[in-house]
Amino acid sequence: MSQIENQLAARGLVLPPTVQPPPGVVLPFRFVRIVGRRAFVSGHGPLNADGSIAAPLGKLGRELDVEQGYAAARLTALAMLGSLQRALGDLDRITAWTRVFGMVASAPGFDRQPSVINGFSDLVLELFGPEVGAHARSAVGMAELPFNIPVEIEAEVEIAE
Repeated sequence: MSQIENQLAARGLVLPPTVQPPPGVVLPFRFVRIVGRRAFVSGHGPLNADGSIAAPLGKLGRELDVEQGYAAARLTALAMLGSLQRALGDLDRITAWTRVFGMVASAPGFDRQPSVINGFSDLVLELFGPEVGAHARSAVGMAELPFNIPVEIEAEVEIAE
């Protein structure tokens, strides 16, 4: 078992399978696109352990508070790690998290997007450490996100051959 898999298991965390989109929805893209030593990761949202979209749904500052958003961002990190594991075969191949772009479905006046996306960043740093896990990041508010999810996050990582 890889180092990252050991850390996930020690924390009781499970990587979900690929998202189960709502009926009739087609997702005609790759969740992870590898080009050279870079893996470009499409936007992911929070998933349950079975791959279904995780509740609660809605906007931060209206249906969800910061703590619920933080938890959703953490679930999004697990969904993304699941996609990376399927694409790379081993999460230990990740040599650097380079860029994270966090989008938060925000009610008017909500301005705590960075606190929400910290749920993602904190888990990446816990698992990968301060060197590999360090990343540049944006956290922005959006009027709407697909399927009424509260957060969507995309990323880029550097990988070993």
